[in-house]
Amino acid sequence: MPTAQQAATDPNILECAEQIRGRDRRALARAITLVESMRPDHVEQARELLGALMPYTGGSIRVGISGAPGVGKSTFIESLGGLLTGPGMRVAVLAVDPSSSLSGGSILGDKTRMENLARDERAFVRPCPAGTSSGGVARRTRESLLLCEAAGYDVVIVETVGVGQSETAVADMTDVFILLLQPGGGDELQGIKRGILELADLVLVNKADGDMIARATHSAADYQHALQLLSARTKGWSVPVQTCSALEGTGIEEAWDAVERYIALLKGASRLEQRRAEQAVAWMWRAATDGLLDALRHDPRVRERVEDLERAVRDKTVPATVAAVEIVDLFLGRRTK
Repeated sequence: MPTAQQAATDPNILECAEQIRGRDRRALARAITLVESMRPDHVEQARELLGALMPYTGGSIRVGISGAPGVGKSTFIESLGGLLTGPGMRVAVLAVDPSSSLSGGSILGDKTRMENLARDERAFVRPCPAGTSSGGVARRTRESLLLCEAAGYDVVIVETVGVGQSETAVADMTDVFILLLQPGGGDELQGIKRGILELADLVLVNKADGDMIARATHSAADYQHALQLLSARTKGWSVPVQTCSALEGTGIEEAWDAVERYIALLKGASRLEQRRAEQAVAWMWRAATDGLLDALRHDPRVRERVEDLERAVRDKTVPATVAAVEIVDLFLGRRTK
């Protein structure tokens, strides 16, 4: 197994790696900024840094949390984070923000909503701009997750933008996927996409407080019934549907108990490492696809022709599929114009 000294050649990268392993939160923040950067020199430095730190990753519980806007994801994470850091655990939160990486938008929203957790010395909260990335997670979320693991965080939580079929990306980088839902029924149940339910390892109906307790309990029963009609994601695991109130802190401990039971099941059946290995391969192909798309968009032959092709597709003089073939042929050098 390579050491940080063997993997890194740049003294600055080596120093940064050692600072991260020493649990320096500022160094971790700078490293995440580095891996998010698209500057060619930063990309190369990020590769060196990740290579130096890879031997020290893999020690955390990776938790993905999704839910529609307004369901209370940030409040839930703050409540869960407080539960975990109280006994001394260290928690990192990667909160993917739907704002533009250029304009910033509401980039500090999650830190504002997780004010107590952001001040906790045993916690690290990092908003990550999704920018143009699809899939509910930022393009470099996985790399940021690995950096947090190298920094010794016991739990890394990835909060996704919202609910949708494209958000399967979070399930491809975490050990347990939690779906947070609002109390409701009927139309609300119909509106939940089958694909997102099939990915869930734990379903939580939030806002079970005050006048909403009975409704939340009824909704949980409805969702549990719906899950019985779907194929189980993990053999031997019946997806629990539980109620909680992130605002009042009720049901949070029970939710974490369910997470620990699920992780124990995966470890007992030697499936945790297998799942992570499969996720790493899937992420390799995703990164390769992103890299190829970037190279295609910046290829001089493609850039010279792309405006004409886009105009032709808009004007309906060239079918989109025909234009796409020409773009690929130009990129591969199979045609010159």
